Amino acid sequence: MNEYKLELIARHRPEVLERILRVARHRGFTITTMEMTLIETQVRLKITVRSDRTLDLLVNQLVKLPDVLMVK
Repeated sequence: MNEYKLELIARHRPEVLERILRVARHRGFTITTMEMTLIETQVRLKITVRSDRTLDLLVNQLVKLPDVLMVK
């Protein structure tokens, strides 16, 4: 299994964290660590995920979420 680290910036909305977690689960990724920081009207998420799949599968879906502003 491969382990990947992601950093996301998203709008601070009640449902944004649930959507990110749901996308990760549906794409076959297991979240092993997660750190969230609130910065005014945005949240910064540092996530470590594990999967046999390539990271592009997850990133391509995360950038489509309306409240996700950046993924790196």
